[in-house]
Amino acid sequence: MTDTATLYNRSAQESMRPQARQSALPPTVRRIVVVGGGTAGWMTALILARSLTQHGVEIVVVESPTVGIIGVGEGSTPWLRGFFDSLNIEEAEWMPQCHATYKCGITFEGWSSKPGHASYFHPFASMLDNLTMTQFVHNTDARVRGADACADPNRFFIAARLARKNLAPKPAEHFPFDIWHGYHFDAVLLGQFLHNKAVQRGVRYQVAHVTRASLDEHGAIASVSTEEGTIIGGDLFVDCTGFAALLIDKALKTPYVSFSENLFNDAAVAIPTPIGDTVPSETVSKAMKHGWAWKIPLTQRFGNGYVYSSQFCSATEAESELRERLGLLESDTPARHLKMKIGRVTKHWNKNCVAIGLSQGFIEPLEATALLFIQQTATAFVECLELGDLSEAAQARFNARVNEHFEGTRDYIVTHYKTNSRTDTDYWRANAANLNLSEPLKELLNRWMSGNSIAPMVRKQALGRGYPVFSWYAIMAGMGIFPDAGDLHTPTAAEGTFGIAEIDNLLERSTANYRDHREVLSNIPARRNDQSLQVYFW
Repeated sequence: MTDTATLYNRSAQESMRPQARQSALPPTVRRIVVVGGGTAGWMTALILARSLTQHGVEIVVVESPTVGIIGVGEGSTPWLRGFFDSLNIEEAEWMPQCHATYKCGITFEGWSSKPGHASYFHPFASMLDNLTMTQFVHNTDARVRGADACADPNRFFIAARLARKNLAPKPAEHFPFDIWHGYHFDAVLLGQFLHNKAVQRGVRYQVAHVTRASLDEHGAIASVSTEEGTIIGGDLFVDCTGFAALLIDKALKTPYVSFSENLFNDAAVAIPTPIGDTVPSETVSKAMKHGWAWKIPLTQRFGNGYVYSSQFCSATEAESELRERLGLLESDTPARHLKMKIGRVTKHWNKNCVAIGLSQGFIEPLEATALLFIQQTATAFVECLELGDLSEAAQARFNARVNEHFEGTRDYIVTHYKTNSRTDTDYWRANAANLNLSEPLKELLNRWMSGNSIAPMVRKQALGRGYPVFSWYAIMAGMGIFPDAGDLHTPTAAEGTFGIAEIDNLLERSTANYRDHREVLSNIPARRNDQSLQVYFW
């Protein structure tokens, strides 16, 4: 396999082990105050505590008793698995408490109107894919150049077959092919679980509603004041106050970059529905009139929602369309409406404050990246602390790194909308016509349309920081960005495309080593001792 990138499992594991490095923690850092709880606050606290409490650093979480968690049933990327593994928390402990299920990937329905491309599956990688990923990319490149080769991503990845059969991505003990899977979970319950685990591991907890921050003579945060009348000081502060961004925005006036010209969606409505005996192992993203609807399976219910643009429809219209999809037009099941602020701050680390979670920015939930940004930002911040460098230059490097990840992820999300071929509403036509694209994304699309491989470009640029090569190929192939079927030619000997029969045979036989999702959830297996096994991004 040519130029394999960072290993899925090894990169996650190593980035989650800062305690393995020699620490040069600055002596001035004795107390870190995390303002805001929820998933962001408690996940950050655990990442900080795992590495810093052993050096005498006090971690304090100040959580408001009145501000709720934005949680409607969420999904994750495989990085969440690395987070729990790094804390030695078994799936059998946290998943039942959070009504969690396994996630093999995402099915996109109705995003393309091209014949043969009504839906496609974006998989998470597995070890077994090392045997098929090269063939997928090779065939896809040939198809772009006009060869009649199979380039359907659903045919090349075992995760797609597991999802189609409602199987869990946990192989039998004798089958050595691990799948680097994600999860679905109840965000409120996950926040509560992380809260309890953090307190058990020495994080201090203070119930108080922070109202404002006071700055010192250098413009850094000296303390925060609470509605209860207390003043809380610290050496470093972490802003986990959500879209309110109480510290990074209200106190430090950090500039904000809106993505509204790239991504139109700014609102959502959510409604739960019952779940039966069958538990899918995928998220479904269904294109709607003015956005898309999610369907997320939890053990106790489905989480359903509609992410839409308020420029094109009202909240009432969105709720009605979602209820119609769910068969709930006459139901009194309450709906929850949410507003979203899409973009990022220019400095995630500003003076002595780091913004993590919604306070630092948000890219709409199409690919479930919210927890990924929390993990990566918190982990990168710990790495800086352990190096003992809190200089402006270190902050600049940190901010550039986080911003690059935001930009690469944003561009991948934008690609879903830009490549859509729907013409039924102004919303979809406006997305397809949108020219507010980054220069790297423009170059990538131009290379694809001219029949050139995009793999080298993805590896070298920020586009690959958010999503690896096979993900970019999956979306372009899944959306059917190919010459028309009538214009294809029989592959030449020089093109050397791969037939699909052997791959079908391999993957179908392999699925026999995976069990029904509901069955696995009733008896979740212990973590396998196979962290040395390699799963490639390609």
